[in-house]
Amino acid sequence: MERKSFGNMQCPVARTLERVGEWWSILILRDAMHGLTRFDQFQKSLDIAPNMLTRRLNSLVESGLLERRQYSERPPRHEYVLTDLGRDFRSILVALNSWGNKHFAPEGPSVLLVDSTSGEVADPIMVDRKSGKPLSSPEFVFTPGPQANESMIRRINFARERAAAANDGADSFAGQPMADEPAAPVRTPRKKAAKKSA
Repeated sequence: MERKSFGNMQCPVARTLERVGEWWSILILRDAMHGLTRFDQFQKSLDIAPNMLTRRLNSLVESGLLERRQYSERPPRHEYVLTDLGRDFRSILVALNSWGNKHFAPEGPSVLLVDSTSGEVADPIMVDRKSGKPLSSPEFVFTPGPQANESMIRRINFARERAAAANDGADSFAGQPMADEPAAPVRTPRKKAAKKSA
């Protein structure tokens, strides 16, 4: 059965999963962030079958997250180094590590992010660069972008209306038409025709 491709979907989450959605890919990127570059290093770290590792490395190279560089001519050997695109994935790995420590480490954290100068343990959160506000705040909502198609607009609006209903109408913006989006026509319920008396 052929795997469905997410590459042509409008959703940026789906497009990201097309590149890194397979768990070996994320673990390879994790190890690359830790400085591993060579095939045997990845294989030893992950205990992954060589054919699977080859496929995942090739996929990450094709997606532009890793670059293949030859470091030996005889025999020909290559190393895999992060590109700028791959290095940008670091914040996602930080978030995954933090989320995993919070929810899936009942014995306590095994990997911590620390400030290398002070040794203080970091408490990672995502914030808006402009305002400095945490993105987990209900003030931030997903909205269709300028290239959103009708299907995307309907999906996001539906999700926001459901969230507003769940919050008992707390999100007054939900359900409102987006910029450049025509308001939905208001439908009035039809009156039932009165039954004729016999």
